[in-house]
Order: sequence, then structure tokens, then C-alpha cells
Amino acid sequence: MIDRKKIVERHNPHYKSLNKNAPLSVGNGAFCFTADFTGLQTFFDEYSTDNDAFPLCTMAQWAWHSYPQNIKDENNLRLTPFDTCGRTVYYACDDKGQEELFKRIRVNAHKFHLGKIGFEYSEKKLSFNNCAPVSQRLSIWEGILFSEFKIESETVRTESFVHPALDTFFARISSPLLKNGKLLININFPYASHKKTGADFSAIDLHSTILCGDKNEKEGTICIERKLDDTIYKVTIGGHGFKTSIDEKRHTIKLTAHSDCMEFYARFYQEKTDSKYDSFNEAKAMCKKFWSEYWSSGGFMDFSDSTDPRAMELERRIVLSRYLIAIQGRGNIPPAETGLTCNSWYGKFHLEMLFWHHAHWALWGKIDDLKKSLEFFKDILPAAKKIASSQGYQGARWPKMCDPSAKNTPSSVAVFLIWQQPHPVMLIELIWRAEKSDTFLREYREIIIETAEFIKSFIHKDGERYVLAPPFIPAQERHDPKNTLNAAFELEYFRFALIKADEWLERLGEQKCYSEIINNLSLPPVKDGVYIAHENCPDTFSKLPFYTDHPSMLMMYGVLNSEKTDPEIMSATLDRVLSAWDMKTFYGWDFPMMAMTACRLGRHKEAIDMLLMNSPKNTWLENGHNRQEGDDALPLYLPGNGGLLLAAAMLAAGYGGKHGSCFPEGFKVKSEGILNYI
Repeated sequence: MIDRKKIVERHNPHYKSLNKNAPLSVGNGAFCFTADFTGLQTFFDEYSTDNDAFPLCTMAQWAWHSYPQNIKDENNLRLTPFDTCGRTVYYACDDKGQEELFKRIRVNAHKFHLGKIGFEYSEKKLSFNNCAPVSQRLSIWEGILFSEFKIESETVRTESFVHPALDTFFARISSPLLKNGKLLININFPYASHKKTGADFSAIDLHSTILCGDKNEKEGTICIERKLDDTIYKVTIGGHGFKTSIDEKRHTIKLTAHSDCMEFYARFYQEKTDSKYDSFNEAKAMCKKFWSEYWSSGGFMDFSDSTDPRAMELERRIVLSRYLIAIQGRGNIPPAETGLTCNSWYGKFHLEMLFWHHAHWALWGKIDDLKKSLEFFKDILPAAKKIASSQGYQGARWPKMCDPSAKNTPSSVAVFLIWQQPHPVMLIELIWRAEKSDTFLREYREIIIETAEFIKSFIHKDGERYVLAPPFIPAQERHDPKNTLNAAFELEYFRFALIKADEWLERLGEQKCYSEIINNLSLPPVKDGVYIAHENCPDTFSKLPFYTDHPSMLMMYGVLNSEKTDPEIMSATLDRVLSAWDMKTFYGWDFPMMAMTACRLGRHKEAIDMLLMNSPKNTWLENGHNRQEGDDALPLYLPGNGGLLLAAAMLAAGYGGKHGSCFPEGFKVKSEGILNYI
């Protein structure tokens, strides 16, 4: 038996000095609070000033806002025609002459900051000069953040966490400064913003903060209604040991303590909630129970007996990635690439990243979390079918960049991507491998078949073969959609989806439908003994920009186990990527993706080298986040965390017909409950 608690706790982030670049977060998977060294968001401005800032936000999966937009104007967005094998299809991809409308539709809807919670000092403005960190430790086994700091010579201690089932932030504060009213809690509500912080504190006249219900002075409880254009939500502040005051015009609530200790909560919600409110100690016990059960169930790894000096760093990244994914990606809609920490691409989610966000859940024994994410495909199936139909296709075309409505965001790139199409088939298949059920077969038949029907109608017959014809852009976003033909990975991923659709039909006792396309689909293109990006890109490895961004041809024999892939050619392709590619342009998920390819090729030592490669976008912060150095919009990047967990599981439990550890010499890894990959 692995001593899981011991291993988790040895990777608790523990700061003893200011670390603006890696603030710590608490959350429950659908709601997240990111704190500075005070355990609150006292220094929101100071943490947000730099271009590459890691902001302090309070975010929930339901918290979406849109700037006022005339729906008639939106319907007037001009679409651009493209020829696809003699038929015209239209895409919202060109902003020329409609720049303002194009931009406004892109930024709507966006996630936003629900409310900044911080300390206020009555004698002077708090700054790094008079307020300094002493110690801050995040107990990831418990989900609790412990912070200690000094204001001038006085100590302040904060204990904070998020309720495991409700979008509620709890904090206990103790300090001599509280009892004489010198130290207050200030809760400030901003107008929404599509920018990274999700907050605009300057636009005080564009939103309202109104007291609703009765204010309970004795208990300190107060309920307000927030209105930002058409977005309405409520906040209840409660606890004990303080009194409250509200300034509706300035959108602030202040909590003033009665003694040197106070406990408060801030609950954010849109729907009416249970009137019972847990006390601090009750909620804390629930939080600790949730996290103990989370770590004690499912898969686990222990690198203790390894001799390679890099092993502990890999274990740290794995443990912290499991925590970060859990606090930001367990909701019932997909996470943004920066989760619930801050806005990237306006807080919208990118469905092509869903594989990297969620595939690992199946291998780590967290099937219920993966099932939860699949509910989204059921919800948006009508919208996906409408997208396909509007373009003359059958089945369901899953959007790329969207909000919960599933409306595709106008983009010169996003609307052309297609590698998200097989994702629901892949994720459903991973669940099936772990948990076979006739009920599950029937439940997801429609998602599987509607996905396959779109793929079938997107593929074209060209003589004796079927092709992936323009317009589309592959996972490597460096190609002209009008010129892209038979992209290597997309060919094999589409083939995979059709194979699995036929298998699904057979499991249900129905006839196969897709054998002809499967058997006659074009083969991945090869030139000079290596796989290239697509048939019309012979200069993949010799001409810019083609040897930048994602080397996605590697995915067909790593992420996939394509029978059409020649392992010798793939091995040569991996070598060519490592020698010719501009590695500064890799993104966080490219490193685990390449490791998976190396693993399937039997190049296990190199798989570790790729996971731990020294590269700007393979930077891992003290809080466990995968920072994309050089990209100011991405101070964190959850696809890197999810990809690491998937690759690590593959190394621990094997793949396909090969079961057991693939970790190389120097990595002696004990594992429990990790499932074999495809």
C-alpha cells in the first residue's frame, strides 16, 4: 500500500516570501478562488499590473456576462464562402469591413470576476512596504490554505477554503488588529470584463449592487443582488464575530470584527439555494472529508524509490496537476485553458482541448468526473446538429471555441478546426473500457452516431479513395484552410471515430455503417521517409511556418494507436521533429504528446526527457501550474497539466496490448489503480 497522504503532503506549496508569479488557489471544480499571500485578494492590483501577470480572481462555471449587443446586428455578420469539392460552405472568419461587430461577437459571452475579497487597514493603504508575508502553505490533502503575514509589527493569520459542494468561500481571520477595528474585510464587486482579470473596477455606473432581504446586524449576515446588464446573481455574506456595512454606490461590503477573531463566508449563486448555511467548522470538516476521499480513491503513483534525480520533480508536477485539475475542471461544462483562475480567450472553452483536460480521468479511476463532462455534449447536441446542417453537413459538428450556448466564435482559425470532432467518441470509449454497461451503450449511442455522421459527410470520395478535403485547419494551426488536404493526425482520428462507431453499433446488435470509408480512407502522407503535416505541405520540416506550433502528425501513434502508422516511419518522424522543429513554439500539451509517441515506439527514456524538457512553454511553477513563457495571456495552461497526467498514466500502466510499467531505468514507480491506455 502506498502512503498517499505522506506523498501528497510532501508536495504542499509552502512560501516564505512574496511569490507574485505563482499565487495559490482553492476550489471545488466549479468554483475557484485565487489568493495572494494574505489568503485573500488584498493585493489584486499589484498582482495584475505586469503584462504576464497571474491575476487573483473569484470565478464560477456559471458566471458569464455579455456586453449589450443588438441581435439584429449579430445576424448581419458577413460569412465568407469557401469551395469544398464543388459545394459552397460559409464560415465566420473574416473581420474586414466589420471589425467592430466581429470583435464584439468574439468577446461575448465572457467569464467574469464575481467579487474581490481583501483586507483593508484603517490607518493607511496596505502595500508591500507595510504588509509582508511570513508563511503560506496550501494543504492539498485538505484543500485548505494557511496564510500568515505581518502588518507592520502585528501578525495576521488566515485560514481559507472553498466548500466542496457550494460556490462558497470561507475564511477565518485572527489578529490583534481586528478587535480595535484597524483591520477590516473589504468585498468589492466589479463590472465584468472580457480581459484576463475578468474585472473592471472603474465602470461603477454600469452595474448595480442592491441589498435584498433583511440584513441581520447581530449575525453579520447580508444578502445582495448583483446586476451586470442581463447577468444577475446573488451573494450572501455571513459568519460570526463581525458586523457588516454596505455602500451600494461603490459596490462594497465591509466586515468589522467584534474581537481578535472572525469567521465569514461569501456564497455566490444564481439559483435559489438552501437556506441552511454551514458554520466554518462544519464546512471545514466537509472540505477535509472531500479531499481525503479524492486522494484516497482512484489511481496513484509513488516515485520514492527512484534513483533518477528528476523523479521527485515529476512526482511533484503529477500531484499538483491532480489538485489543480480537480479545483478547476470538475464542473459540468468544459474548462477554459486557464480554467477558473482567469480569462484566456475571454474565458471561453476550446473543445479541441477537452481531450487534454479530461482523458486522464478515465485512466486515473475518476470515471464519474469524466462522465460529468460528457453531459455537455448531450446539452449542446441540438446546437451542434444545427451548425452541421447550416453548412450542408449531416450529423453534429461540435464547435471549437464557445460559451455554454455552443455558439461558434468568429475566428480566422477556430471555425476551421476539426480535430475536436472525434473527442466525444474517444472519451466515451475510454469510459467504456473502464466500465462496460449496456445502459451506457444506449445512453451515448446518439452522440457517437451523430459524430460519425458528420465525419462521414465531411469526408469526400476522390476516385477510389476518400479524402479530408479543404477547407479545414489541422491541429497544427499553421496552414491555409483552402490548401489543407489529408492532414495526417486528422485522417487517423477520423478513422478511429468511425471504427469505434461501428464497434458501438455491433455492441448494440446493429449493423456496421462505416466500413467502406474506414477501408478506403487515404493513408497519412509521407515524404522522404517521414510523415508530413498534410499532402500539400511537402516543406513541413524545411520552410517556415511549417516547423512551428504543434507537430501533430506524431499524435497518430501516441495519442492514437493507428494501425495505418508505420512505426519505423513514425520513429524517423519523431527524430526529425526533435532536430528540425522550433521548440520554442511548442505548447504545454506538446511535451506529453511527444512523450506518448516515444512511449508507444518503445523509446521510454526519451519519453521522460520529453516530459521534462527544458523549454519556455514547459515551465512549471511552484503552485504546479504549467506557465507558457512568452505568452502573456497564459500564466497557466491546464492542457499541459492534463496531458502530463495522461502521459504519466500511459507510462505507469502501459498501452494497448502492453500492460505494466514503461518507466525507464532510474524511475522505480509504484502505482495503484491506473488503467491501461488504448
